[in-house]
Amino acid sequence: MTTPNRPAPTKPMPRAANKGLTKPFWEAAKRHELVMQRCDSCGNWIFYPREQCPNCFSQKLSWGRVSGHGRVYAFTIVHQPGNVAFEPDAPYVFATIQLDEGVRMVSNVIGIDPHEVKVDMPVVVTFDDVNADWTLVKFKPAEG
Repeated sequence: MTTPNRPAPTKPMPRAANKGLTKPFWEAAKRHELVMQRCDSCGNWIFYPREQCPNCFSQKLSWGRVSGHGRVYAFTIVHQPGNVAFEPDAPYVFATIQLDEGVRMVSNVIGIDPHEVKVDMPVVVTFDDVNADWTLVKFKPAEG
C-alpha cells in the first residue's frame, strides 16, 4: 500500500559481484549489442561471465557479439513480485532463453501478453535503457 505523499519505490538495478569481469557485457548492452565470452581454446560460448571456460577450464577467453536470436527454454509468469517496485509491471514473464549459440540466460520476455508466451517460442534480443547507467537485456517475440 502506498501513501499519497510517499514516492513510489525505485526498482533495484543490477549489482555486479565482479564489475571488471562483467563490464564488457554491460558496456555492450548500452550500445544495444549482445556480447558473450567465448573460449579461445575450445570455441565454447559462455554465459554468465567467468574467469575460465566451464568446458575445458582454459583461461583464454575473449568477448564476441552473438546473434541475439533464441527460443524460450522455460518461463514463469510473475503475478506477485518479490519487490514492490515491480508491482506495476505485473504480470510479467521471467524466462530462461536459449540463444542460437547454445548459451542460456535469464531475462524477461516483453511485447506480448504474458499468457501467450510458450516454450520453444522464437525470440530476439531487445534493450531496455532504464536510466543513463543501466541498459537491461530483454527479449521479444521474433517476427516471422
